[in-house]
Amino acid sequence: MNPSPKTSDLTRRDFLFSTVGATLLLPTISTLVARATSANDKIQLGVIGIGPRCRYVLGGMLKSADMRCVAIADVQASRRDAGKALVDGFYKDTHCKLHRDFRELLARKDIDAVLIATGDRWHSAASILAAQAGKDVYSEKPCGITIDACQQLAATMHREKRIFQAGTQRRSVPNFQIAVELARSGKLGKVHTMHASIYVPVLENSWLPAQPLPKPEVCDWNMWLGPAPWRPFNQKYVDGGWRRQWDFDSGGALLDWGAHTLDLCQWANNSDDTMPVEYEPADQNIVCRYANGVKLVLDFLKQPFGDRSPHYITRLGTCPVRFIGDEGWVETGDSGEIVVEPTSIKPCLSGCYPQ
Repeated sequence: MNPSPKTSDLTRRDFLFSTVGATLLLPTISTLVARATSANDKIQLGVIGIGPRCRYVLGGMLKSADMRCVAIADVQASRRDAGKALVDGFYKDTHCKLHRDFRELLARKDIDAVLIATGDRWHSAASILAAQAGKDVYSEKPCGITIDACQQLAATMHREKRIFQAGTQRRSVPNFQIAVELARSGKLGKVHTMHASIYVPVLENSWLPAQPLPKPEVCDWNMWLGPAPWRPFNQKYVDGGWRRQWDFDSGGALLDWGAHTLDLCQWANNSDDTMPVEYEPADQNIVCRYANGVKLVLDFLKQPFGDRSPHYITRLGTCPVRFIGDEGWVETGDSGEIVVEPTSIKPCLSGCYPQ
């Protein structure tokens, strides 16, 4: 018989977090160690969670000459095997080792850094455990699903003196860099309004029907849930259906997409160390204001992959943002195209490319 959700949740959390140090003897390291010390050394990388997004990111990492992926951890056998095939196929050998429990991977002394691409529920906890094990971390966004989890993560990284990077990749994409530079440089005049596209927020906390629990070596459901509240197994969750679920997602779609577009607005407003101080929710958007008076509009789009509100230009693709100043505006998205008004601003674009 399955225990009640409340009993199972408490027992599993106690096991996962209070016994980690005792069972695996993960070291707490307060100095930078296990780094590549010469041009001939390679950073040994471990992967935690290897779904479609991870395979995309890892595909780029494998091309780095100073890094080698040596281990993969995932609770699903099919994903472990697919990940090993990807890595072994790239290196033309069979040296990549597999783990069902990522804590076994973290206990390995030969691993310097980890790529974390689990579902949202595990990001902060896995990153904290990795830092305590002396590993540097690249984690897919979000850093955590609560403010408290993110604060604990930041404190841990500082205390353990580890390197941490979150997967906000659009900060490295030229067209977004250019749009932000136009806003920050004054070429649009004084910026007064910014638009960030996000999904329509939803609250979905219903349970899918219970299905027979697979063997742990096929899918370790208990480990898949991790720090999330217990619920019965359903294959749709592990196939990607955890998204938009309140217990698993980073905020019912609001933060999931906002981690991309709102982040770009934070950057454009030079607000990485702060946030808006006023919030006014409405049916079609949330209007926010920063202490410096700049208005930020979070526009609800049914499908940021296609549907657009009047604020956005359809051909600009996903993740559109718009920055509006006293003397002009700029908009861009994942298509790579940049649209500016007035046209007199266009010559400025060539001078905004990052060096």
